[in-house]
Amino acid sequence: MTQHLTSLPVLLPMLAAIFMLMPPCGKNLRARRIVSVGMGVLTTVASAILLLMTQEHGTSVYAIGNWSAPFGIVLIADPLSALLVTLTSFLGLVCGLYSCAGDDERGSFFHPLLHFLVLGVNGAFLTGDAFNLFVFFEVLLIASYSLLMHGGDKRNTRAALQYVILNLVGSSVFLIALGILYGTLGTLNMADMAQKVTLLQGDDVYLAKIGGLLLLVVFALKGALLPLHLWLPNTYSTAMPVVAALFAIMTKVGVYSMMRVYTLIFGEEAGELSHMAQNWLWWLAIATIVMGAIGVLASQDLRKMVANLVVVSVGTLVALVAVQTIQSSAAAIYYLVHSTLVSAALFLLADLIARQRGKVADRITAGRPVAQPLLIGGAFLVAAVAVIGMPPLSGFVGKVWILRSTLDTPYGNWFWLVYLVASLAVLISVSKAGSTVFWHHTGKSESEQERAHPAQISAVLLLVLCTPLMVIFAGPLSEYALLAAQELHDFTGLLQDVLGGVN
Repeated sequence: MTQHLTSLPVLLPMLAAIFMLMPPCGKNLRARRIVSVGMGVLTTVASAILLLMTQEHGTSVYAIGNWSAPFGIVLIADPLSALLVTLTSFLGLVCGLYSCAGDDERGSFFHPLLHFLVLGVNGAFLTGDAFNLFVFFEVLLIASYSLLMHGGDKRNTRAALQYVILNLVGSSVFLIALGILYGTLGTLNMADMAQKVTLLQGDDVYLAKIGGLLLLVVFALKGALLPLHLWLPNTYSTAMPVVAALFAIMTKVGVYSMMRVYTLIFGEEAGELSHMAQNWLWWLAIATIVMGAIGVLASQDLRKMVANLVVVSVGTLVALVAVQTIQSSAAAIYYLVHSTLVSAALFLLADLIARQRGKVADRITAGRPVAQPLLIGGAFLVAAVAVIGMPPLSGFVGKVWILRSTLDTPYGNWFWLVYLVASLAVLISVSKAGSTVFWHHTGKSESEQERAHPAQISAVLLLVLCTPLMVIFAGPLSEYALLAAQELHDFTGLLQDVLGGVN
């Protein structure tokens, strides 16, 4: 069974989604909830076991249909992909649990769509084939289109339409890029592509460069990198908060794809195409941080503020990808986990606050006090301290690691200046939002105010408690992040794992 473990994070969500569309779950919401949470737990456990297995035994390569690479499709579970699959499965479980309080009643097929989305994201993290990366992108995008419309209104529909159009264009560009690279290299297996890029000569070098830069456009769109980030604030802020929390992992798929493609295929061993996207990534990342910080300062409601915080985190991660060192990649891996969990927690907290403040909802203005100020206020305080990057929570650990890993880089001075000013902007905005919501009141709490459902409280606490746990276990987590970064940069080791023999 262990040889098939690599495929379980993809198979289990697919089976869960299909089962929930069939009788007896088809029209039985209670049965759907039980199956969704149960299969979410099972997928998370399987992903965690896969993570432990890769940590102990190294990279695992699973050949689908027993067709060896580069001729067949392979799933690759290395420390990085196993960690992100575990993160995705856990986030899917938490969002599924939160939705059981009633959000899943506001539209059709929420739970099957959630598991289809987890299937697509997990597949994108595990695949070792560029074309199947496109396939899994489409799976997660199709599920996300429907989830965006779940319980939506006219404003939601408009934002969803923009999101759909942009991603359809992105998918077309993705196919064109893959066609160019396949015509040039004769393969779309990522390890084989990395090996053949080093042998290119003449005009083929320029064709491969065109294909690689087109992929950069696609990943910038998926990851919300400036100037292709404008869809994210409106889309995330108008979606249901539980959907926005689930989408916190989706921008990381674009960042992860950049890490894979521009470290493995167009990395140090790529000859004339070595680090071809590095300068682009630096300046786009810095500009994205600036625009995200401006968006945070200008936000008038909590969900829009959190959506812009996601933009800031994307810019930070892409800057670390541009550094192209083991230390910067390790810092990016730690920060990626932290930012995903904290962003998801803040989206869910914004929802609870909006439910308890009446007509004012989550707008950053004086209004009715929340019905559970100690619980929600305490959770918001922890998440706010973490997202600002203040001690003693995981945001501070990530921030110090980020600054250390970029200190001696070519654009390090620019990055430090922009990143620290952006951190100050986040501090001002989040502090103002918290003090306004929890301290500035224009009325009294009413007895009929909606109190948080136990499922919602459990989901929020699971996310919020992750940030102190990431500090308590900072030693093992840092070691794992370094291991994942070393494996990411181990060009020869990956070629041997994938092309030298399949486990």
